[in-house]
Amino acid sequence: MTPLSDTHDADVIVVGAGPAGSTAAYYLAVAGLDVLVLEKTAFPREKVCGDGFTPRSVRELVAMGVEMREEDGWIRNRGLRVYGGGHRLELPWPDLDAFPDYGVSRSRKDFDDTLARHAKAAGARILEQRSVTGPVVDERTGRVVGVVARPVDEAGRKAGEEETYRAPVVIAADGVSSRFALALGLEKDQRRPMGVAARTYFATPNSHDDWMESHLELWDGAPGRSNLLPGYGWIFGLGDGTANVGLGTVSSTASTAKVDYKELLRRWIANAPEVWGFDPDAPLGPVRSAALPMAFNRKPHYSRGVLLVGDSGGMVNPFNGEGIAYAMQAARTAAEVVAQARSRRTDAAREATLATYPRAMADQLGGYYTLGRVFVKIIEDPRTMRLLTRYGLPRPALMRFTLKLLADVYEPRGGDVSDRVISALSRIAPAA
Repeated sequence: MTPLSDTHDADVIVVGAGPAGSTAAYYLAVAGLDVLVLEKTAFPREKVCGDGFTPRSVRELVAMGVEMREEDGWIRNRGLRVYGGGHRLELPWPDLDAFPDYGVSRSRKDFDDTLARHAKAAGARILEQRSVTGPVVDERTGRVVGVVARPVDEAGRKAGEEETYRAPVVIAADGVSSRFALALGLEKDQRRPMGVAARTYFATPNSHDDWMESHLELWDGAPGRSNLLPGYGWIFGLGDGTANVGLGTVSSTASTAKVDYKELLRRWIANAPEVWGFDPDAPLGPVRSAALPMAFNRKPHYSRGVLLVGDSGGMVNPFNGEGIAYAMQAARTAAEVVAQARSRRTDAAREATLATYPRAMADQLGGYYTLGRVFVKIIEDPRTMRLLTRYGLPRPALMRFTLKLLADVYEPRGGDVSDRVISALSRIAPAA
């Protein structure tokens, strides 16, 4: 990381302005760095997501100073309502020192726009409709010293000639496909879990419901004549007369199961609780799906001047499919590492500091993600899923422990017995 000179366009270039990119840009700008973000779309834009955020995400939003007022479209939820095996259970978010005791819901269209504007207000420069096509590599050192991008229109079509932007450090936050990482030879690990999520929206009279709702029984055919899939369905009210309705499944390897997700979602919605008042034949938009890269399925997270954050580094939680909280956490960590590197006086010292980023992420999440990989393998057996839903849900104490484990919301130090068990398991599990 060489000092900024008049041959550079920024101290740091961030590829992508999703939650990971905007969060990194915010923290870099607050640290006094000149940060340039290149985003291929124009805000606001649609993203496939459940639109429900756990206390772990809320903690990151609070740390950034993002206001979450109801009048701005933020809807608080107080916990998780779970259906499965003929049982229904409401599990409040735990009262902890490490996390707030509430989650929020907001559409990703508004969520991403809010974070991008928050980063701009902190001083980050965001250029929209700039599609990054590859890295600029110093032929002498092999180090990435910038990016090549081209202007695109709203449909993603070329709208101008390629442009070169230079910076001593690049943060790749360009999502699950991460063409930028691929251009550097950083491939996904096919042995790591991969999920698929599908969602749409429905009108509902219950959109102010203050529980995130989860349904643990997803059948790949008619119930009783098919297998339970490893995953869950969700219903998250958005407070505007609509709800995000979707489902997610997971496989222990990148070879995801061949499932007709649109048909599966249609069949599941037809049996949703009556209180939601869904008309299965009247969705408010098409069913959209997306891949969920899990458990650090792309590594190393730092190489040759480039740091991977969020989906580009495969940072989705394999326990529950949540990616936003971890994208923001990794972005915060990456920004701190970059800011510290900039303060070092020699190239060698700056490089050594940047190289601490993968270790920091492994320390924070590696052991927990290893546990998640084991969990995914276990629930792939339909018999296990059937036992868990039938016999686990009637036991509130067990389910409270399960909520802490799956949502990754527990006291990392101290707390009750369940907190100490999860902390110990995460520490002793190898951060592979």
